Amino acid sequence: MQALILCGMPAAGKTAAAEIISQKLHIEALGIGDVLKEIAMDKGYKVTGEGWWDTPEGFKFLQERRGNPEFDKEADRRLLQKIEKGNIVITSYTAPWISKKGIKCWLDATPETRAKRMAMRDSMTIERAREVIVIRDRENYELYKKMYGIELGKDMKPFNIIVDANKITPEQVADEIIQQAAKFEGKR
Repeated sequence: MQALILCGMPAAGKTAAAEIISQKLHIEALGIGDVLKEIAMDKGYKVTGEGWWDTPEGFKFLQERRGNPEFDKEADRRLLQKIEKGNIVITSYTAPWISKKGIKCWLDATPETRAKRMAMRDSMTIERAREVIVIRDRENYELYKKMYGIELGKDMKPFNIIVDANKITPEQVADEIIQQAAKFEGKR
């Protein structure tokens, strides 16, 4: 099976969908965030929990990353190796643009939907989640535009599958991706 690559803005539901897909298809799930967290730990950061990126320490690491693109390039190199092997579901902001392989899926969700998810996931107020969404969207857009020329959230050309994740559950998102991906697998 080709690698499934899930992309979308922060809190669009990528990780939840990837975990469900991983369980249903009995394949590994891995995110660029997992690889970047490994790099952060190597640098001495104390990485904890799914919401670590939205903490002051997570933001500090994002600032350090902005000054040194080698963090992300190393993480991307590691992910590209996994994509080549297949039989994996990956969440990544860059892989849809930099990989020639894999079935590429965009999870589309409004800032309000994402803020609600983030607030629930990270036990914060919706107002705070809205603030974090604005910061993360801007930071990620600027970072990947500078590194690779990617217009995250604007350029949909690489995607084979686009799922409107606004009014459906992560389970439904995962099922939609599995169903659509099966069509692409049949074309190989």
